[in-house]
Amino acid sequence: MRFLLRLSLLVLLAAAYQGGGSARRRRAVWTQGPGDISPAPSQTKAPFWVRISPTFKAVPPGSSVWLNCSSSCPRPENFSLHTGLQRGQTRNGSNWVSFQLLDVRAWTSNVPCFVTCAGLTRRAMARINAYKQPHSVILEPPVLRGSEYTLRCHVTHVFPVGFLVVTLLRGGRVIYFESLKRFTGQDLANVTLTHAFQARPHDLWQPVTCHARLNLDGLVVRSSSAPMTLTVFVWSPASKAVAFTSIATLVGILLIVGAAYLRKYLLMQSRP
Repeated sequence: MRFLLRLSLLVLLAAAYQGGGSARRRRAVWTQGPGDISPAPSQTKAPFWVRISPTFKAVPPGSSVWLNCSSSCPRPENFSLHTGLQRGQTRNGSNWVSFQLLDVRAWTSNVPCFVTCAGLTRRAMARINAYKQPHSVILEPPVLRGSEYTLRCHVTHVFPVGFLVVTLLRGGRVIYFESLKRFTGQDLANVTLTHAFQARPHDLWQPVTCHARLNLDGLVVRSSSAPMTLTVFVWSPASKAVAFTSIATLVGILLIVGAAYLRKYLLMQSRP
């Protein structure tokens, strides 16, 4: 009986040991399993940049411009330039393309470059401005016509005329200005501004100048003429009337005073 009892106890202990080991093994597999399984590599596309150079260019109207479009994409699928400007030659390398644009006459043009890499398209933007500072600003000597002065200012070889403002200054103060927004031509132009004004006594010897200003969306280009001086004063009809009346009054007073002194003198001479 004791032998059987001991044998039963041994069998029970062995079964319990095997069951516990299986549980421990199962727990070890469960806890270690997630750590052993690594996630699959990501299939997201690598980022890339697109650049265009120069990003801003100011040229005289009718000029040609080269724009270089480049990318960090190792195997770009396509380079494209979207613009209404006339195209010229094209040069390219492994990850860049240079585009030539001809006869640029629009005063401002936004030119985007597009690059496609692994099905993804990105862009960079360049801006081209075409403008010409006035070759000269000339103010003619003031011309006297009747009782008015006429000023004539010439602004030569300027573009774009539609963004030009011409101003006349007398002694540092604006006497007249004109904006030429109504002009939309795409070529160099000459502009003449004529203005007549009535001179006043305090205008005598004051310098008169002509100023041309191009306002190009933040870019301001200024030019000015040599000063002219008003050296002759012109009497207006009203001023003439006042002056003549004053002179006549003064002459009358002098005649009266002179006559009084003459009479007094003659009376003194007639006394014995």
